[in-house]
Amino acid sequence: MVGIINYGAGNIYSVLMGVKIFGKEAVVIETPEMVKKVEIIILPGVGAFEDGMRNLKERSISEAIVEEIERGKPFLGICLGFQLLFPRSEEGNSPGFNILKGKVKKFEFKKKEFRIPHMGWNKVKFIKEEKLFEKIPDETFFYFAHSYYPVPEDENIIAGITDYGVKFSSVVRKDNIVGVQFHPEKSGNYGLTFFKNFLEGKWLL
Repeated sequence: MVGIINYGAGNIYSVLMGVKIFGKEAVVIETPEMVKKVEIIILPGVGAFEDGMRNLKERSISEAIVEEIERGKPFLGICLGFQLLFPRSEEGNSPGFNILKGKVKKFEFKKKEFRIPHMGWNKVKFIKEEKLFEKIPDETFFYFAHSYYPVPEDENIIAGITDYGVKFSSVVRKDNIVGVQFHPEKSGNYGLTFFKNFLEGKWLL
């Protein structure tokens, strides 16, 4: 069973439908007990880093997520759900999960051609061969909506990059953890293919 974490960050049901289209049983998670029962965890997200962490802590879910990730449960963090894996963000003072080392930075541009937030379709350049990318062409366009981006300390975990005035990590993979800055649930057929690849679990082998 796939569990999609509900912490008030939006896009829950878009992600839920993106999972169910492949015949996978999926539930919306709102308690730590539910986190422990599912086989796969997806943490979606739209919103602010500090608000997201506060909502997770208020629901007593944050510790359960970290525990299950450390036990090796497959995890997908989307947008804010990806950023929360890091210790801190320039967006507020709240600490994140501290599962991935690095930082989350804000886009800062002098040129007006790059607007903040980065919103719309952009390419993802695959820099590693990953089964997550099966049947997805290199430099495929995915949908983005964010003002901050993660900078992993360990560059070896970066699997895909995107250029928006600065090259940033738009896909990371470390052991049982996958993080994407784009929104697969808003990225058409290739977004669904990404979901399918993740859910099939070949990338773990």
